[in-house]
Amino acid sequence: MSPRRPAASGALEADYVIVGAGSAGAALAARLSEDPAVSVLLMEAGPVDGALELHVPAAFSTLFRGRYDWNYDTVPQRELEDRTIYWPRGKTLGGSSSLNAMMWIRGFAADYDAWAEVAGDGWSWKALAPYFLRAEATQDAADATQGTHGAQPVEHQRDPRPHTAAFLKAARELRHPVTPANLPARQGFSQTMVTQHRGARASTADAYLRPARGRRNLRVLTDALVRRVTFTDDDATPRATGVYVDLGGLTRHARARREVILCGGAINTPQLLMLSGIGPADHLTSRGIPVRVDAAQVGENLQDHLVAGLAPAARGGTLYGARRPAQLARYLSRRRGMLSSNVAEAYGFIRTPVAERAGAPADFPDIEIIFAAAPYVGEGLVPTPAEGITVGAILLQPRSRGTIRLASDDPTEAAIIDPGYLTDAEGIDAETMRAGLAECERLIATSALRAVTTGGWVQPVGGERMSAAERIELSLRRYSHTLYHPVGTARMGVDAASVVDADLRVRGVRGLRVADASVMPTVIRGHTNAPAIIIGERAADLIRGR
Repeated sequence: MSPRRPAASGALEADYVIVGAGSAGAALAARLSEDPAVSVLLMEAGPVDGALELHVPAAFSTLFRGRYDWNYDTVPQRELEDRTIYWPRGKTLGGSSSLNAMMWIRGFAADYDAWAEVAGDGWSWKALAPYFLRAEATQDAADATQGTHGAQPVEHQRDPRPHTAAFLKAARELRHPVTPANLPARQGFSQTMVTQHRGARASTADAYLRPARGRRNLRVLTDALVRRVTFTDDDATPRATGVYVDLGGLTRHARARREVILCGGAINTPQLLMLSGIGPADHLTSRGIPVRVDAAQVGENLQDHLVAGLAPAARGGTLYGARRPAQLARYLSRRRGMLSSNVAEAYGFIRTPVAERAGAPADFPDIEIIFAAAPYVGEGLVPTPAEGITVGAILLQPRSRGTIRLASDDPTEAAIIDPGYLTDAEGIDAETMRAGLAECERLIATSALRAVTTGGWVQPVGGERMSAAERIELSLRRYSHTLYHPVGTARMGVDAASVVDADLRVRGVRGLRVADASVMPTVIRGHTNAPAIIIGERAADLIRGR
């Protein structure tokens, strides 16, 4: 690789250089900069999060394919009718926490205990639970701490659709437990807790960076694309010295006196590691990149939550009407109404018969049922087409694995994303999804949901003329898509093959860590925004020696 040489244009230097201002990076930068004795330079490839749509909850899908999105697509997926799947990722302050559906779902204690088995006790539920408590803030606490220190507002929805109550009633009708949200075990069906503050999105830029903006030791740069990490070449074990970064048309060298920390997420972090010469040697050589560390696991172990939704037509009052002028007026004047919705207003966990046959541990759910008070179709890339709801199945812990690979040595060229959906040799992933969708069919058929639906279908079109089995197979193969939770491509572990160790230090070099969803050994049975923030919180303590 032959990067452009850096141009001299003023000093860029700090004790800690952080790449990526997303869920983990913003939390990490805020926590490290609490110490006035250290300096922090945080770099974000996207622009400032200034657009109104970034802050209006129900508007998140209008941001897809726009300037605040990396606009990624997978390679064609063999088991999904050779479709490419759109993968939105946030490219602005707050990262994907500025673009997501604001669902705060921690996952189960057992998920984190599984991390501890491969990465040490510091990643167990017992060790991480205090970080969740430190990060989460109620509405009153968010008001009290505004402008003093970071905390993530986690609130009840302000104005959920009546269809959401009907969905929870349907769950009870099928004898599913309806429980409080975010229980560490035996979590049932719940109304979604959301990362909002008084009806507006609360991204990590809002929750962590803005309260820290007055600190002289924290510098935040936007529109700053990092090209690669730089290292010393005079030691047996190279040390990270900074990064090359594109700023204002120039490539400059940002120097790190202590450490460089990568927080780009499960796509951009392995891409940057490989651009920096850390990755599978054969692959790097094929792209013309000198090998610094032959790390075979970089870009491997990719996992993501696949979701397939059924969308029956519904009676009025769904989010189909969210774009009406009256709803905008209500939102702007009172922060209420349809635009305050996070869309995915409820969810629940179930254990299918497939889990029993596959020998999964008792009480471990293998499917999340998600409910949206709108027909979420076309991967969110098309306007809501009609009054309707969505009841979908999410594959919680896929057996299939995928990869991130470099398309070239050009940092501006998107990486090659292959999640390998439903490619496990035993076919258990597809079987589990069918079982989950069968439960969605049963929920839709309850008297509670029949009372708010019409008998017609938005997706699949003509579903009223199909059998349940036909709707299930079509939804799985033709309409399934990502739930936006890629993880695992720079996994942590105590084994020598892991990309980072239990303290998140990249193996084979010094002065370089990773703190984002890429280090998760396995995807949790929840949503990844919450644990990504906690990884940023814990990384700050690890760096400070706590």
